[in-house]
Amino acid sequence: MKALKELRSIVGASIKTVAGLFFSAALSTGVAAGKLPYSYFFVGEPAKTPVIVSSDRAATPSYVLMGGGPDVDQAFQWLIQRAGIKPGTGGRFVIIRARGTEAYNPYIYYSDANGGTSTLPPVNQDGWVGGGYLGLSSVETLVIPSVKAANDPTVNQIVARADVVFIAGGDQSDYIKYWKNTQLDWTLQSLINKKVPIGGTSAGLAVLGQFDFAALRGTVTSDQALSNPFNKYMSLDPTPQTLDPTSPTSIAGGFITPSPLFNTILDAHLDERDRMGRLVTFVSRLIGPYYESGCSGGILVPKVSQNLSATPYGDIIARGIGVGVEAALLVSGDGGPRTPIVAKLITNPTTTTKSAAYFVLPQNYPGQCVAGQALSGVTATVVKVDKLNPAFNMSFWSGGYSPYTLTVTNGVMTVSGNGNSPY
Repeated sequence: MKALKELRSIVGASIKTVAGLFFSAALSTGVAAGKLPYSYFFVGEPAKTPVIVSSDRAATPSYVLMGGGPDVDQAFQWLIQRAGIKPGTGGRFVIIRARGTEAYNPYIYYSDANGGTSTLPPVNQDGWVGGGYLGLSSVETLVIPSVKAANDPTVNQIVARADVVFIAGGDQSDYIKYWKNTQLDWTLQSLINKKVPIGGTSAGLAVLGQFDFAALRGTVTSDQALSNPFNKYMSLDPTPQTLDPTSPTSIAGGFITPSPLFNTILDAHLDERDRMGRLVTFVSRLIGPYYESGCSGGILVPKVSQNLSATPYGDIIARGIGVGVEAALLVSGDGGPRTPIVAKLITNPTTTTKSAAYFVLPQNYPGQCVAGQALSGVTATVVKVDKLNPAFNMSFWSGGYSPYTLTVTNGVMTVSGNGNSPY
């Protein structure tokens, strides 16, 4: 089951599908199924209109940051509940991806392999979400593999009426190349403004920060990033950096920008693929020049300059969050006095991995951050959370285990504390 779940999060599994179907004549484009620029799949009754009570919807934003690998069942349940969906209300859960199949549909909708919806899956095992029992009327998947598809009116009608959206794994460069600066980008931003719960795993997580590792020229290892923070694989979005999202009148901004993740860059598979070094480099790249230090093109500041911000670790302090495999951060709140932005880590009961997340805060302006030379003169603190110590307050950057320190000198990262381990 874990192997199937990991495959689903990346490219999907080969199971029986119904492609190119429309759930109502109103959404039909009149184009033959074989000519559509996208694929559409569903389970349940997408034509059914949900009757969700407004007061049951979460009053603050809700995001799931999943680190890849096996999906975390309870994270999907949390998204459904934050949407105000209850038994009898109905609700539409929409998955978007650039490649793959509809493998998420039965996993999220049903409670077991027999298509059951009358109970929740047992709490001591994993493999199914039970969304139908929780109140979903449909789970729908859109495969959106081109700019044409992302601008398609039907695609945007389906996404716009979603009560929950989840961005599957795959290749985040597809999402930047095909979805950014399209109608889909702005439809997603509209849902964000309406506080519709949104989640993502792996590549889907990577595009949820205000700044993204775009992977436009392929992936990058920690050693490659540390040895040259401007090497050809270090493609960040937006470039040039800006704090503004894209819009129909401004295409220079970043892809979707959830407010709890302002000034933040995200990374997945962190411990499994030894990505702490590259995450520290990503965060360093966000820090602007300051006399002879800082990084060219950066626009944020490190903690040492926190007095420049109106709120603790506010919207100009660079931050990074890395999430390990089979781990999910449930992020909620809007930073208000009574509703701080908080994160809670959850995992599956059968996990055999670290299933942890890491909050990275740079402490100083990088001493050396230029093209062709190793990153140097960097100090950052890391706070780890896991299932035994899962809570973290992102508004005040507190919680989890005791912070430990990363230092980068001439491209070599060392660790002080945490048993001298980055993880």
